Amino acid sequence: MSNEKKYGDPIGYAIQEYADKRRPEDIIVISDICEDDIIPLEVLFRKFDEMPAIEQKALSLAKGHVLDVGAGAGIHATYLQDQGLKIDCIDISEGAVDFLQSNGLNAEQKNFFDLSGKKYDTILMLMNGIGIAGKLSNLEKTLEHAKTLLNPGGKILCDSSDIHSLYEDEDGALWIDLNTEYYGNFRFQMKYKKEKGPWFDWLYVDFDNLFQASKTVGLKAVRVMEEDDHYLAELTLEK
Repeated sequence: MSNEKKYGDPIGYAIQEYADKRRPEDIIVISDICEDDIIPLEVLFRKFDEMPAIEQKALSLAKGHVLDVGAGAGIHATYLQDQGLKIDCIDISEGAVDFLQSNGLNAEQKNFFDLSGKKYDTILMLMNGIGIAGKLSNLEKTLEHAKTLLNPGGKILCDSSDIHSLYEDEDGALWIDLNTEYYGNFRFQMKYKKEKGPWFDWLYVDFDNLFQASKTVGLKAVRVMEEDDHYLAELTLEK
């Protein structure tokens, strides 16, 4: 694994620093809508028994040849590979892909929308991986592309959150900016130490909108489980 700092790649930089056993700092998530948040680096390296129930359930449903989209440090891919499944990982972070490859995972630095010519039994999009749609208006296009990568009988496993509670006032009433397309459309920027990545669009989608978008492109969406406003969905080809 390369120890070289990846300029413009805060996630890869953070993963490599943590793996090299230097003292890590939190990844800062900067938003144009709400207050900054943090991602403790330990979250990217947790073991199966440390994962939330939704992720554990998703991994239990994975089968066959699996594509891990936005694999990060590879915690999901490593677990499934240890279970005997064939795993391909993709991530746009050069540092993350270096780390994945150094740990014996088949990983490629690639944008999900540029992936073609391959077929999978399971497409894994965890930690709100479906957020790569960026905006609700791009969700159908994202699912349509994912559909082209599925084998017959294949599935997409994704989780997301209905973040309407961010827009509730003290009385529980909702306030929504009518000038915005959808309340789950966000823009984020990642920062690790002094390293910042580019701004990017990210989607948090409620299950009803995911269900409708799936139906439109010929996928059947089932809500497998839910915890508070966070849910796991399984999307399969409609017969």
